[in-house]
Amino acid sequence: MKIFNEKFLQPVLDALPDGVYITDGNGVTVGVNSAYERITGLQRHRILGKHMQDLVRDGYISNSVSLEVIRERQPITRVQTIKGNRKIVVSGNPMFDENGTLEYVISSVRDVTALLRAKHAEEQLERILTVRKEYFIDVDVHTDKAGVLTGTNTRQCYRLAEKVAATDVKILIQGETGTGKTLLAQFIHDNSLRSAAPFISLNCAAMPEGLIEAELFGYTPGAFTGASSRGKEGLLDIANGGTLFLDEIGDLPLSLQAKLLKVIEENKFLPLGGTRFKNTNIRLITATHHDLKQAIADGKFREDLYYRLQVMPLDLPPLRKRQDEISPLLTHYLNHYAKRYNTEKALHPETLEVLIHYKWPGNIRELMNLVERLVLITERSEILPNDLPESIRPLVAHSDPYSSGSLKQQVGDLERELISNALSLYGSTRAAAASLGINQSTLVKKRQSFQSINKDKM
Repeated sequence: MKIFNEKFLQPVLDALPDGVYITDGNGVTVGVNSAYERITGLQRHRILGKHMQDLVRDGYISNSVSLEVIRERQPITRVQTIKGNRKIVVSGNPMFDENGTLEYVISSVRDVTALLRAKHAEEQLERILTVRKEYFIDVDVHTDKAGVLTGTNTRQCYRLAEKVAATDVKILIQGETGTGKTLLAQFIHDNSLRSAAPFISLNCAAMPEGLIEAELFGYTPGAFTGASSRGKEGLLDIANGGTLFLDEIGDLPLSLQAKLLKVIEENKFLPLGGTRFKNTNIRLITATHHDLKQAIADGKFREDLYYRLQVMPLDLPPLRKRQDEISPLLTHYLNHYAKRYNTEKALHPETLEVLIHYKWPGNIRELMNLVERLVLITERSEILPNDLPESIRPLVAHSDPYSSGSLKQQVGDLERELISNALSLYGSTRAAAASLGINQSTLVKKRQSFQSINKDKM
């Protein structure tokens, strides 16, 4: 017993990162190190000299590895519970003298609670990275280092966003599809006190109701057919401490609007298949291109949720009203995509002039897609007006009053190109019609008319 009181050995034990617990051959505590005190919260002076049976009886530990080692005379590893909540792994090893007499039991102690937290943090990080890949728009593309999105008409919006970024006030961003609502939300997060925490984005119009609910709230093991046997954390879990951005909130189903309202009011939610509420601490930012007041009148959006979300409304104007941003945006994305595809491209002055005066019904998203396409398909280093799509070229090509075809024919050709490009860009007749400012039924009829004309020509 006295060897463990030597001045040399105790500092060596205290330098070890894992806990060390030592008993003699009878189970009496003769030594512990500083790490053991830190891990278990048990102070050295309270346990030295005490028998392990007494410590178990008094509730200091749930079971004694040292006593098992003494009884079995071989190494033993067990999980212990300390003070009812902390879990530790204890590995006990016997020490025999030259005659085979058990002199000491040396137990090493490791905090499983800390390991489980580290594992959980690692799994959360992996999940965040997965979510970024699933829902994030290219972070490299959407940067505002050059100030390309702070022209005259958006500067006021960004100034107001920066002013409220440090608070947790609910923000509703309104603007047409493709105007940069996600970028504005990211800007708010980056300038907030939560900037070091996750920024998670979910497009409510991009997936069916059941999938949105599972992604947003998560689910317990076996919550529904096809569910993971391990369950799944929702975005409310993953964004905890950070910012959750719900784009196209106007497309969120009514049943989920009620659940979201509970999150806002009580900061807790119930996972699919769960029986216990979970707490969450998020900064909620939402965005939509819909008129939510009209949606309320139509019974498609909850009025109480609307007033919770739009404490601070921010309006992003369409790109056609931000003409001073078009040239910087073109330069920004031209350089970006040229670098990505390892080439050099420049816009001819006439091409730039055409693009500056184009109305951009698809806003910044359309501009990005066009620039990437031009970088890929243009063989020359300089992009000329003739390299532009037909939907944009008529501004130049049809300015000649002597060009072939009647006015009616030329207007029809332009209309056909605009509808074709809108369908290609948005993927659905509803979204394409909305971008062009016409009814969905009108667009469908015109498309059918164009198709019948093409058949007649054949």
